Amino acid sequence: MGFRLKRRQALGLLGGLCAAALGLGAGCGEPRPTPTPDAPDEEAPPLPCDLHPAEYWQALAGHVARCDLCWHRCTVAPGQVGFCKHRRNVGGAYYSMLYGRPSALQIDPVEKEPALHVLPGAPTYGVGTAGCNNRCLYCHNWHLSQREVGELRTYPHTPEQIVEATRDADCDAISFTFNEPTIFYEYMRDTAAKAREAGLLTMFHTNGGLQREPLKALLPLMHAVTVDLKAFSEGFYREVCASSLEPVLRTLETIREAGVHLEIVNLIVTTLNDNPDELQRMCAWIASTLGVDVPLHFTRFMPAYRLQRLPPTPLGTLEQAAEIADAEGLEYVYIGAAGDQQRRHTYCPRCGEGLIYRKHFTVLEQHLVKGCCPQCGHRVPGIWWEDWR
Repeated sequence: MGFRLKRRQALGLLGGLCAAALGLGAGCGEPRPTPTPDAPDEEAPPLPCDLHPAEYWQALAGHVARCDLCWHRCTVAPGQVGFCKHRRNVGGAYYSMLYGRPSALQIDPVEKEPALHVLPGAPTYGVGTAGCNNRCLYCHNWHLSQREVGELRTYPHTPEQIVEATRDADCDAISFTFNEPTIFYEYMRDTAAKAREAGLLTMFHTNGGLQREPLKALLPLMHAVTVDLKAFSEGFYREVCASSLEPVLRTLETIREAGVHLEIVNLIVTTLNDNPDELQRMCAWIASTLGVDVPLHFTRFMPAYRLQRLPPTPLGTLEQAAEIADAEGLEYVYIGAAGDQQRRHTYCPRCGEGLIYRKHFTVLEQHLVKGCCPQCGHRVPGIWWEDWR
C-alpha cells in the first residue's frame, strides 16, 4: 500500500510543503550563477572567521562544489549554500558554518535520547546547533532545526571546551542531538575524538541521511547511535520530510555491520504513518535485516510546527504498533512519550524477568548482572555500567 494523503490532510500540509520547497533551491539541483565577491577570478576577500573547511565534497566545473556528506549531494555555486543552509561555497571551496558554534548545550538523562540500553540513568551532555537536512513538518525541535545559525544565539565552544564542560558537569557521555548532527559533521567528529581520549561515552541521534563513507569514518568514534526511522514509505519521507527512506535503511545496515550499539525510534504521526500494514513491513525488515535484538521505540506524536491540527497519537495506536513488533519477533519494544506504562521497562526476552524499571526518564530499579539476566543468564545487548567501568 502506497502513501496517500486525504484531501483535508493534503490541504493542511500544503503550506508546509511550499515552505520546504523554498529551501530546495538553496543548493540542490542546477547551480545558479551569482554576482558575489566570492567569484574566484576576482581577488578573494578575507575568509570569515566563522567558516571551517568542510570535508566530503568535490570541486566541479565553474567553481561549483558538490557536497558528498549526505544523500542530497547538493551542487552549490559560489556564494550559495546547500540544502542544509549551513555549508557554503566560498570562491570554489566548501565550508561549514557551524564548527564550534552550538546553539544548544543541555544536560539530560540518557533515557531522553532515547537510549535505554546505554548506561542506565547516566547524565549526558547534549550538543546541538541550528539547521537540518530534513524539513519534517512535525518537527518538535523546529526552533533549532529549521532556523539558521545567524538567527540564534550561539555558545562558542571548541571540541576541547565541550569535553571540559562535560566533565565539569559530572556527565558520563556526550550526545550530539537536538538537531541533525550530520550538518555539523566536522565539529561532531573532532569533539567525539577528544571525548574518547578523555574516557567519555559518545553517541549521536540522527535522521540517518549520512552518506556511507563519512558514516563509516565516524562510527569508530561512537559508542552508540539512535536513528529515527520516520516511516516505511518513500511517499511519507518525500511529502512530509523532504527526504528519502532508502538512505536511512542503508545507514541502519552500516551501523549494525560496524558493531556500534543501535536503537531505532519510530515517531507515529496520527493518520500519516500509522498504517498497520506499513508498521508490519517495517518491523519485519528490522527483524530480518538488523536482528530481533535491536531496541525499537514507538514514540507518541504531539501537535507541533506545521502539523498542529493533527491530534496526538492515541495510546491504542502505539500499543497496536508494539504488538505488531512483538509478533515479528522483536525482543525489546518500547513506547515513549505516552505516560507511565509497562512498555517503558526492560524485560528478559528469554524468561520474562524484569530487568530495568523506569518512570518517565528516571531509572527506578536495575537488576542486570554484567549485562545479563540474573534469572537465566541471557545477555542483553547494550552498554552497561559494569562493562563500562
